[in-house]
Amino acid sequence: MRERERFDRLRLIRSPRIGPVSYRQLLARFGTAGEALRAIPDLAARGGGRASVADAGAVEKEIAQSRALGARYLLMGDPDYPVLLDQFEGAPPALILRGDTALASGQCIAMVGARNASAAACRFARTLAQDLGQRGAVVVSGLARGIDTEAHRGSIGNGTIGVIASGIDIAFPPENRDLQEQVATEGLLITEHPPGVQPLARHFPARNRIIAGLALGTVVVEAAPRSGSLITARLAGEAGREVMAVPGSPLDPRAQGCNQLIREGAILIQNAADVLEAVGSIDPRMVRQGSFDFIGEPVSSDVADKERAAVIALLGPAPVPIDELIRQSGLSPAVVQTVLLELELAGRTDRLAGGRVSVR
Repeated sequence: MRERERFDRLRLIRSPRIGPVSYRQLLARFGTAGEALRAIPDLAARGGGRASVADAGAVEKEIAQSRALGARYLLMGDPDYPVLLDQFEGAPPALILRGDTALASGQCIAMVGARNASAAACRFARTLAQDLGQRGAVVVSGLARGIDTEAHRGSIGNGTIGVIASGIDIAFPPENRDLQEQVATEGLLITEHPPGVQPLARHFPARNRIIAGLALGTVVVEAAPRSGSLITARLAGEAGREVMAVPGSPLDPRAQGCNQLIREGAILIQNAADVLEAVGSIDPRMVRQGSFDFIGEPVSSDVADKERAAVIALLGPAPVPIDELIRQSGLSPAVVQTVLLELELAGRTDRLAGGRVSVR
């Protein structure tokens, strides 16, 4: 990929209202990021709004800041972009990394759990991560308090990946600053956010999809019924990856999430051998190579006003699956996707998890 195209792709994903889905659609339709950037204002106008693209100077400044921090970019379409993550719905088009990028191509196992974890669970997580590392696995976690911290501490000597919900220069929680730096120098630190971005609440579910996407399977060590760790497990399951859970006492609320996962079909885990046996049936070589295939139908170049009106008439504030829009409108997937792209760029719709969309 030429440097100009790399710059334009980063500028494209940094543009307002451009997410992973619209990013892929624009590149599938226009071929290059430069052509997509030029087309955005016209597409937004067709959707009844206005749109701008990221300022080139701001992107240049971001790149300079990242390089000054010792970080590099990995773009979707690069040969060393993690293959398993590339196949994950909503995979980030641009990653910023510090450390050994080869770790992301190893046998990755995600470990997540409660921030206020019990002492016993923390010890188990640390020991499990150490055993997995000694058996050749790379442990992926989120550098949060509790289980994440112990997972990194246990695996730091053998291979660990920390995925954060902030800029590469921001440590959160603050007490993990030294651990985050150690992960960046001895393992691999990953984010999708530019330097300086703070860890806002809405960033953590997006961070969780990267954790799940990098791994063959996700192990939940301890989690309450509404824990964010269960989001990671759900994302892993929806992508066909193994979901594993460590059972706990029914008297401890922090174990209820794991016990519920096991009731719903998650694999019960007691040691590293159980984990590796569970993921042994998933061969990374079977995952599609040659990344950056558009997921779904490509967008169309021409949409009639009547077709656009038919799709808009079916939309409302209640989220609706895109497949349902295609079925009820009787239009081709390409036409429906094009209308949704126009509306999204115009700021009139929101894309939601599970392939759903709603109007604002």
